[in-house]
Formats: sequence, C-alpha cells, structure tokens
Amino acid sequence: MANPQDELSALREQLATLTSRVYKLEQALSARQPEPQALATPRVPPASVVQPATPPAARNALLPKIPPPPPPMPPAPKIAPLHHAGDNELEGKIGRVWLNRIGIAAVLIGVSYGLKYAFDVGLVGPAGRIIIGLAAGIAVVVWSELFRSRGYLPFSWSLKAVGIGTIYLSLWAAFQVYHLVPIELAFGAMLLVTAFTIILALTQDAEILAAYALVGGFSTPLLLSTGKNAEIFLFSYTALLDIAMLVMVFFKPWRRLLTGSFIGTVLLYVGWYSEFYTDPQRQVTVFFTLLLGAIFAAVPLVTPLTPSRWHSGAPITLTILPLVNAAAVFLALFAMYERERVTLTWYALGLAAGYLILSSQFKRRLGSDAATVKLVNMLHLAIAIAFITIAIPLKLDEHWITIGWLIESAALLYISVKTKTDFLRFFAGATLALGIVRLLMIDNFSVQTLVFNARFATYLVAIAILAGIVAAGDHYASEAERPLVRVAAVILNLLALRALTLEAGGYFDRQIAHTYPRNTAQYQMNQQLAFARDLSYSVIWLVYGAGLMLFGFWKQSSFVRWQALVLMAVTIGKVFIYDTWNLEQGYRVLSFIALGVVLMGLSYIYHRDWLRLSRRSRPETA
Repeated sequence: MANPQDELSALREQLATLTSRVYKLEQALSARQPEPQALATPRVPPASVVQPATPPAARNALLPKIPPPPPPMPPAPKIAPLHHAGDNELEGKIGRVWLNRIGIAAVLIGVSYGLKYAFDVGLVGPAGRIIIGLAAGIAVVVWSELFRSRGYLPFSWSLKAVGIGTIYLSLWAAFQVYHLVPIELAFGAMLLVTAFTIILALTQDAEILAAYALVGGFSTPLLLSTGKNAEIFLFSYTALLDIAMLVMVFFKPWRRLLTGSFIGTVLLYVGWYSEFYTDPQRQVTVFFTLLLGAIFAAVPLVTPLTPSRWHSGAPITLTILPLVNAAAVFLALFAMYERERVTLTWYALGLAAGYLILSSQFKRRLGSDAATVKLVNMLHLAIAIAFITIAIPLKLDEHWITIGWLIESAALLYISVKTKTDFLRFFAGATLALGIVRLLMIDNFSVQTLVFNARFATYLVAIAILAGIVAAGDHYASEAERPLVRVAAVILNLLALRALTLEAGGYFDRQIAHTYPRNTAQYQMNQQLAFARDLSYSVIWLVYGAGLMLFGFWKQSSFVRWQALVLMAVTIGKVFIYDTWNLEQGYRVLSFIALGVVLMGLSYIYHRDWLRLSRRSRPETA
C-alpha cells in the first residue's frame, strides 16, 4: 500500500503545476484584451481523490505565489498615412480625366499620321482615304456602345470623341483637301454629325457629348472656310447653333454649355469682322449682332431656375453672362458707329429699353421671392442704367468717355458699399475694366506738354479710383473679394509706371522731332536724346521700384514688396540686356551704377532687418 504522505506530496506537485499553467494562460489572454480578467479558480480535483484535511493557512503556504497580472499594454500609436486624401483625388483625376484626354489626342494624332503615311506612299487613293476615315469613325462610335452597355460610361464617351473627331476630319479632308464633295454636302454632313451627337448627349444624359457637339458645331465653319465672305450663311448657322444649345439647356442642367456657346460665337464674330467687314454691309451686320445678343439676353427667361438645376446661389449664366453679352453687343455697335455718335446714342437708349423689358419679364415669370431672382432683376436694371449713362458721354469726345466710365465705376462702388448691394460691385468692376481697356487701347492723345495734359490727367483718374479701391478693401471687401483688391493694386502700379514712362518718352520724342537731323551734329544730338530717353525708363522703373519697396516696408506688406522685387527684376533685365548693347558708354555707366546702388541699399535693409520683419506677425495688407 502506498504511503499516504507520498500521495499527498504528488497531489501538491500536480496542483502547483496546474496553477502555473492557468497563470500563463491568463497572462496570454490579458495581452490580447484591453482589460485584464480575474484569474480563474483552479478546478477542484475529482471527488475520487481523497484530500486530507489541511488548515487554510497551511494550504496557502503550499501554493506558489502568483504575481499580479501586468498592466494592459497601451494602444499602438496610429501611424499617419504617407499621403493625403487630396493626393488620391488628384491621382484619380489624373488617371481618369487627363490621361483619358491625352489618350484621345494621341489616338487622333496617331491615326492622322498613320493615314498620312498610307496616303504618302500611295497605298490608298483620295476617295478610299475618305471612306476609310468615315468607316473608322462610325465603327469606333458603334464600338463605344459595347462599353456603355457594360457600365464603362467615361471610356465609352472617350471612344465617341475619337470616332466623332475622325468623322469631322474625314469630311473636312473630303472638301478642303481633296475637293471630292461640294461645300453644301460637306456642311450638311457635318451638321448631321453635330445633330446626332446632340441626340446621343440627350438620350445618354452625357454633358460631355454635348460639349463634343458644341466644339464640332463651332469648328464646322472654320473647317469648311473657303476664304470668301459668307456673312448671312455664317451668322444664320451660328444663331441656330446658339438656339440649339439654349434648347438643350432647357431640358438638361448643363449651363456651362451656354458659356461655351457664347465664347464660340464671339470668336467667330471677331474672326469674321476682322477679315471681311465693310461699311456697305453694316445694316446686315447690325441685324445679326442684335440677334445674337438677344439670344443670350434671353437666357434668364428661357432657362429653368430650380434648385435641382441651378443648385445654390446665382450661376454665371444668370449674372456674368448677361453683363458680358451686353458689353459685347455695345462694343460691336461702337466699332461700326464710332463716327456717328447720334446713331450710337440711340442704340444705347434702345438697349437700355430692351434690358428694362427683360427685367420686368424675368420678374413676372419667376416671381420676386428668390434671392437669385432679385439679383438678376437688379442686374438687368443696372445694365439698363449703364446704357443710359453711356448715352450721355457719347456726346463727348475721346478721353471724356473714358473718364465718364471710370467715374461711373467709382459711383457704383460707392453706392454698393453704402447700400450693401453686392451685385453692383460686379457691374462696377466691369465698367472700370472697360474704362481701363479704352484708356490703354483706344484713346489717342495728342500731348504737347509734360505732365499737364489730358493723357496724364486721365491716367490719374484711373489711378485714384484704383487707390480708393485698395484703401477701402481692408474695411469693406469680403474674403472672396480680397484677391480682386490685390489685382487692383497691381493694375494701379502698372498704370502709374505706364503713365510716367509715356510722359518721359513723349518729352524726349518731342525734343527729337524738333531737331531734324540736317547735319552730323544734329544727328548726334538726336542720338543723345534717344540714349537719354532709354536711360530715363530705367531710372523711372528703378525709382518707382525703390519707392514701392519702402512703402511695403512701411505697411509691412510682403505683397507690395514682391511687386517691387518683380519690377526690380524687370529693371535688372533691361539694364543687363538692353542698356548694355544700346546705350552710349556714359549712359551705360550711369544705368549700372544707379541700379547697383539701389539694389545694395535695399539688400542692406533686408540684411540688417531694421524693420524687424522676421519678428513681426502683423497680418498682411494689400
């Protein structure tokens, strides 16, 4: 019979081993779980095993000491991704959009080169070339439907672009290159392709296909141009295409098509006008000018205005497009009636009446509750007021028209600030832009005195208005308008530089004109005057740039200082490139010395940091 004492020792060893195993298991579990679990109670040995009665203290002494479980491990730190969501978005856009478009262009170019090679080696005759092109284009369009049925819509539309482009090129080659078909047949075929593309866009709800139709439609007159004047045909076709785009936007919320249609119309009009316009055909041209303008002026009346279509806010087609359209129509009329101010005045009053009628009709059709409706209604009123205002200075001459527009823009800005009517700021900006463009490109001044002349006075009016805009921008401009205030500051400096440069150039040119070179001495004198004139430009730019830099230091504006640095860079380029080769030795020395002194002085200010630019954090001002 076994010794009871030996059996008791064996049981104790087994109990200690089991307890150790349980502890190890609990340690493993606590490492996986956030909160440690209590140690499980060891299983009681089977009842068949006889355990002697042992005091609790003795039993505890026999058990091994179990250390407390370790604290839970802290969660692993989150590792920031190596790229941002914007990177994925940019990468996806590059892969989906830009690679796709580049691929379309590459395929079209490759097909063109391949066909050209086949044509050059004489493998295919002219008629066969056209047939191959048309068949290939139609096949690609049909093939694209296979991908559309499988859900690859963007790729399907890309293939359609390739196919439609191939068809257009084939029809162009049939008429323009090989003269296989008359212009009527080529034009009708291209018109059918455009109509077919529009139908595809509507049935497949694909705005991109409508854009293809837009590009193809406006490219047709260019592709089929014979170099002859076909005004009635061209503008009738353009008007029908614009109406087609307007009707399409009535059914689909593709308002960007109207902007593209307007740009295409303007390009065709300007191209034709610069090449073929003559005074005897003025009445026909005026008719089409007013017709095309009326189509785009009717956009607010015809286009639906619902939140699902126009989203929030006022779209460009209801705000900017009417304004630009009105300006384009009047500029076209002005170009034709510049010498007939009375007739032009009546046109301005007629346009004002037309926009008053449009304003009332727009408000009656859509009600007067929506903020966008009120905005568009007031915009039409502002355009009408502008035409009435323009009709007044038309009785004046030359620069007074420019001054009138500039003062009108200042008055509109003042009213918009006082009445908190933000939309007037757009109109004021457009009027200001017209005044500046006229000042730079149209006004022709006859200047005989330095500074005290009409040209410099007109420039001063524009500069003063821009300075007022910059000064008031800190108090009244919104965050969205602050970039425009900075643009006004840049234009202000450019106008000031141009005004000063014109004055200096005009002074020396008048001196040169008064000294007609009859002998060598007078010729040399003219040369000296020309050298002095060229040097004066460098001096003016250098002094202005230094003053602008000091102003930037004073105002703590890096934006102003950057403008000064750009002007300095231009001056450096002029001195090193132009002055080195064109000025006389003495003037060349003065130019380089003046430039070097100014640059070293500014560098010293930056080096010493006298104004403590590196330790200041004042907000930037324009």
